[in-house]
Amino acid sequence: MCGINGIHAFHYAANPVDRSELIRTRDHMAPRGPDGAEAWFSEDGRVALGHRRLSIIDLSDAGTQPMASSDGRLVVTFNGEIYNFRALRADLEAKGHVFVSQSDTEVLLHLYASRGEAMVHDLRGMFAFAIWDSTRQVLFLARDPYGIKPLYYADDGWTFRFASQVKALLAGGAISRDPDPAGQVGFYLWGSVPEPFTTCEAIRALPAGCTLTVDRIGAREPRRYHSIAAVYREADALRLPRHDASDVRAELRDALADSVRHHLVADVPVGAFLSAGIDSGALVGLMRSVGQQSIQTVTLAFEEFRGRPEDESLLAAGVARAFETQHTTRVVTQAEFEADLPRILDAMDQPTIDGINTWFVAKAARELGLKVAISGLGGDELFGGYPSFRDIPRWVKLLAVPSHVPGFGRVARRLSQPLVSAVGFSPKVPGLLEYGGTYAGAYLVRRGLFMPWELRQLLDPDVVHRGLRRLAPLARVEAELPPAPASAHAKVASLESSLYMRNQLLRDTDWASMAHSLEVRVPLVDSALLQTVATARAAAPAQVGKELLAESPNVPLPTAIRERAKTGFTTPIGRWIRDARLGAAARRERGLLENAHWSRQWAERLAAI
Repeated sequence: MCGINGIHAFHYAANPVDRSELIRTRDHMAPRGPDGAEAWFSEDGRVALGHRRLSIIDLSDAGTQPMASSDGRLVVTFNGEIYNFRALRADLEAKGHVFVSQSDTEVLLHLYASRGEAMVHDLRGMFAFAIWDSTRQVLFLARDPYGIKPLYYADDGWTFRFASQVKALLAGGAISRDPDPAGQVGFYLWGSVPEPFTTCEAIRALPAGCTLTVDRIGAREPRRYHSIAAVYREADALRLPRHDASDVRAELRDALADSVRHHLVADVPVGAFLSAGIDSGALVGLMRSVGQQSIQTVTLAFEEFRGRPEDESLLAAGVARAFETQHTTRVVTQAEFEADLPRILDAMDQPTIDGINTWFVAKAARELGLKVAISGLGGDELFGGYPSFRDIPRWVKLLAVPSHVPGFGRVARRLSQPLVSAVGFSPKVPGLLEYGGTYAGAYLVRRGLFMPWELRQLLDPDVVHRGLRRLAPLARVEAELPPAPASAHAKVASLESSLYMRNQLLRDTDWASMAHSLEVRVPLVDSALLQTVATARAAAPAQVGKELLAESPNVPLPTAIRERAKTGFTTPIGRWIRDARLGAAARRERGLLENAHWSRQWAERLAAI
């Protein structure tokens, strides 16, 4: 896991690469790669690549990046892990390719030389990388199917720049800091900035599952090579006969174990985050099932939760005993939160209402000496663990007819707002009348932080107008559905995976863990596993759920974990945030927020800092 960056002065009249800019951008990402810092510059001064290294696979100097091919034609800078690199290497060696390292990075060079841009279809892992092809004079960038690893870029028409962080690009000093209204509006709508937008108008995210080429003309449009919705649609289209339940369970157990096995590939110890939930517990059990001998697990505990259902530490310790792990319970206090808050805000690459829990569990894992940890993120999206899987289809069915009456929803929402406010209902309730009849609209209401009509009380009306026009929230949600899967579950799974998980959970996991130089791996966020689960669900929908995940290790999870009501991996952040001293500039309380949920108050304070 690393930090990458680069500059390509593609226009003939552009100034050559500023070496100091490349180094400033690279070294802003020092926590992402404390084990090494290197740079490569082309002979003509038009291309430069930077890299900060966190050594995980091939710890020797042979794994140093940027890495050039033996003939000097190709140079790569890479962030992430390719879990199937050994199988890919064996295939390439059989075709005559000669390797000089044991790294997965070198596999990228040989695979590109063999297959060109189609190489991305062979990769299983989390990745963001750039390859300079000196023969074609093309810079090729790619990002993994789920968007586990970030990649941002800026193109001013003369020079193309990219990096693993928005703040790193800004640290280079050559990119405008003008805010993007779409990013501002998107943050208030969802609590995170939806890609491809960022907080800066000049910077874009390369969308997940996309590639991008930059040639003498400039940056082409991103090209999608993977779609989560398409995987579900293709599985539905197979129309497989109903499978025997035992066959489905055996197939999925094998697929889960296979994913965990791949995610354990490393030349350093791999630990795990452990909560009292099924997802993380099942993964720890699977780590043991596939032969991991020594497992270090870590759980967070909070004094405020002692003796309450939110306290996960006792149940997590029971799971650790069941799977015989080396377990640590790390207590986090409000005083530590307040002391860490300046560092948290500095590490937060873009504003987000989440990520505090990951900050502290990653901090605890690094204190134990770990460089890599397994997380249960993705289980709810894959196995339907969120209330949205129940609520959204129900709302769409109930409100589909009135939503097709022109103007009805908007008028009903406006008329009902005063009544809803007077009786203390959620401000989302009127939104159901306007938006609830479609999957995109219902999803906006279900996952929305603020509703669109509330934005004028939070932002300048002109910013709201321009932001909503550029962002087009409903169209942005709808864009993740084609080709529309047949089942309601698959539609919601596509939206949750492509929006909430990608823009919030995965991005928060990245910045919060990399701030502690910790690589977090997510076996339940895996394109090969998704294919198997989608196919199994199409053949036997009743058999594919969290209970199956709980039973997947050789020793099933304890009954107390399997029957425990879902609470999530939580912190007492609501109380901490209300008590935190963020300065007078951040305390712009409005009537809209006086009694609001802590997440809405936190969003307003973050936007004011």
